Amino acid sequence: MEKGLVSIIMPAFNSEKFILEAIQSVKVQTYPNWELLIIDDCSSDATVDLISKQELLDSRIKVFKLINNSGAGIARQLGIDNARGQYIAFLDSDDLWKPKKLETQLNFLDKNDLAVTFSSYELINENGFPLNTLIKAPNKVTYNQLFYCNWIGNLTGIYDTTKCGKIAISNFRKRQDWIMWLDILKAKGFAISCQESLAFYRVRKNSISASKISLLYSNFTVYKNYHNQNFIHAGISMLKFLFQQILIKKRFVVKL
Repeated sequence: MEKGLVSIIMPAFNSEKFILEAIQSVKVQTYPNWELLIIDDCSSDATVDLISKQELLDSRIKVFKLINNSGAGIARQLGIDNARGQYIAFLDSDDLWKPKKLETQLNFLDKNDLAVTFSSYELINENGFPLNTLIKAPNKVTYNQLFYCNWIGNLTGIYDTTKCGKIAISNFRKRQDWIMWLDILKAKGFAISCQESLAFYRVRKNSISASKISLLYSNFTVYKNYHNQNFIHAGISMLKFLFQQILIKKRFVVKL
């Protein structure tokens, strides 16, 4: 583990349209002590060529390739296995960070002696234009609160391995990021956000129509198979989750 180093985990699959912009948002960070671990999940487009060129241009960028298409969870785990940093952060290949993202969060972690933190973020469309929507982070999230809603946007979360260790990623195809933050908060109790909007989440057209039903089914699967709830208890958990979604829209989704 290298003190002060941030290991940024970026899974990639057929990301030629967006990944250079995502990488650039890392390269312009005002906090320079980072390594970017890009894990290609058997892309069939130009993703591998693009990231291989970036690896040659910047020694802080490291490229890994999965033999079989395995999903974001397996890709993230490979990144974590090879991470050398004190801090672990995540950025998907179509999302973006603001330039002071790492500097702001590391200062916040140090000032408040925290193990984990997260932040607010904004939405952009597929072409990168703002949707004038802020997803506001709550001040504090406990394990019990996170159990019924993933309040932590994965592109904003960061944790200190000296306080948490390296947290394993579930091999669930979906929602493994939520499971990981739950595992962290189960051990640490809570996470506090630094409130500021520090990232941009890209809303993709091809995921809008089926996302809600898919999300509900994936969450039900997590409750039933990961948390070992029976069918009835998993259903009750899902109802509580739906209530939290309504709460989020009323209190934490802000039009700019």
